[in-house]
Amino acid sequence: MQRALSVSRVTGNRGTFPDWYQAVVREADMAEVSPTRGAMIIKPWGYGVWERIQQTLDRRIRETGHDNCYFPLFIPLGFFAKEAEHVEGFAKEMAVVTHHRLKLIDGKLQPDPEAKLEEPLIVRPTSETIIGDAFSRWIRSHRDLPLLVNQWANVVRWEMRTRLFLRTSEFLWQEGHTAHADAEDARAETLKILEMYREFAETVLAMPVIAGEKPENERFPGADNTFSIEAMMQDGKALQAGTSHYLGTSFAQAQNIRFQDDAGQLSYCHTTSWGVSTRLIGGVIMTHGDDDGLRLPPAIAPRQIVIVPMLRDKPEDAQVLEYGQALVKALQERFALGEPIRALLDTKAQRSADKRWNWVRRGAPIIVELGPRDAAGGQVTFMRRDRLRDGDKVQSQAMTREAFLEAAPALLAEIQQALYDEAKARLDGNIRSDIVTFDELAEYFGAPVDEDEGGAFKGWVRAAWSRPTGAELDAVEERLKALKLTLRNAPMDQPQTCGTCLFTGKPGVEEILIGRAY
Repeated sequence: MQRALSVSRVTGNRGTFPDWYQAVVREADMAEVSPTRGAMIIKPWGYGVWERIQQTLDRRIRETGHDNCYFPLFIPLGFFAKEAEHVEGFAKEMAVVTHHRLKLIDGKLQPDPEAKLEEPLIVRPTSETIIGDAFSRWIRSHRDLPLLVNQWANVVRWEMRTRLFLRTSEFLWQEGHTAHADAEDARAETLKILEMYREFAETVLAMPVIAGEKPENERFPGADNTFSIEAMMQDGKALQAGTSHYLGTSFAQAQNIRFQDDAGQLSYCHTTSWGVSTRLIGGVIMTHGDDDGLRLPPAIAPRQIVIVPMLRDKPEDAQVLEYGQALVKALQERFALGEPIRALLDTKAQRSADKRWNWVRRGAPIIVELGPRDAAGGQVTFMRRDRLRDGDKVQSQAMTREAFLEAAPALLAEIQQALYDEAKARLDGNIRSDIVTFDELAEYFGAPVDEDEGGAFKGWVRAAWSRPTGAELDAVEERLKALKLTLRNAPMDQPQTCGTCLFTGKPGVEEILIGRAY
C-alpha cells in the first residue's frame, strides 16, 4: 500500500529537511521547475492554494480602504537612478531589457543591433519607483490624501540559488503602496498592515508569527523603518512571511510626490509599501507538512472535503456515485470558516487506494471513503488529515450521513485550530531567552552548517539589543554571518527593561530575535 513520502523530515540516511520539502512539493503536485532558469510552474493544486490566499487577503486589503490597480511590468532604468540607495539594494537581481526585436545573424537568432532601446527597461523587481511617478501626477492637494492602492502582480529578481516557492527568479505577490500627509499617518498605516498580515497568517494560514521591527541592516532599501512577521519552520529556521515599510519622504523627494496643504504650502508626502508573496505557500508546507506529505489548513485548501468512491466495476457502483454526489451537494450548502464548504467527488479512473493517498499527500483536510456498505447504510467513513495516524496505523472514523453533515463545519474549524496550536507550541517552546553572551550564542548554534545539510534542530534566541549602527553594526553582522545567523526582528511586545547587549556589552534598549533563516 502507498503510504509515507520516500523522504522523511527526520534528518539522517532518509534525507535532509530540504529533501523532504522538495518531496512534498513534488508529490503534493504543487509545482515544478520550469525550462526558464530559476522560475517555476505552479500546478493547479498549488495555484488553487495561492488563489485562496489571494482571495482571503484581498478582502482584508479592501476592507482597510485600499483599491486595486495595475502598473507596467517594465520600468525605465532612469526611474531607479533617481533613488540611489534603492537601486543599490536590487542592482544584482535586476533583469534588463535592452532590445525590442530579434534578427537572424549568421544563422543564429540574436538581438537586432538596430533595435536597441534608447533607455533600458528593468523587469519589475518591485514597483516603488513607477508607482511613485504616478503618485506625483495623481496627488495635488491634501484632499487627495491618503492615497491607498494595491496591486497583485509578478516580479522578477534574478536569484542565483532557487527553491520552489521560497526563492525563485519570478514569483507572484501583492504590493501595497500608500501616500500620506504626515509621518504619523504613514507610520500608523505601516503598523496597521503589519497587524493585518499577522492576523492573516495566524487565522488563515494557521501559521503563528512574531511581528516586529527589522534592525537597520535588514531594512528595505531606502526605507526609514521595516517591519516583518517571522514564522518558525519545522527545522527551526525563520521565514520572513511578510513585510511592511515606512519609507519616510525619500521616495517622495526622488519622485517629486508633493501636495499643497490647507495653507497653500507644498510638502513632500510620506509613503509606505508592503507585501507578501507565494513564499507563503512554502511557509505553509514547512509549518504543517508531515512524513505523509502536505497538511493544508482548511481556510486555504482548494478542496476541504474530498470524497473517494470505492468502485469495483459492479452494479452497486452507480449507487455509490449517486450517494457521493448527493453528499457533495449537501456539503456545499453548508458553511465552514465563513464560506460554503468546498467539497469534491473524485471520479477519476484510478485505483481507490491511489486516489486516497494522492489526497493525503496533497493535504486535503478531510478525506471520505465511500463504499457500497456506506451507501446502503447511510454512513460516512472519513480520515482527518491532521490526525491521520495513531503510530503507524491510519485512523478513520464513521458517522451517519446526517451526523457527518452536521459535524463537518465544526470538524474543519477544529482542524484549522489544531494545526495552529501545534505550530504555536513549537514556536513558543523553541525560543531561548537565557543566552546572554556571544560565546553562549555560538555554542548553542554550534559550528556553521551548509543549509542543505542535516543537523540538530535549533530554534531562535531572543536577546538584549543595543541598536548598534555604522561600523559597530557591520561587525555584528560579520560575527553572525560566520555562524550563518541573522537578526530577524525586535518583537512588538517588549519588556520594560533589558539586559546587556550580547554583541556590544552596552545596555540593551530592546530585545531582538536571532536565528538561521530562509
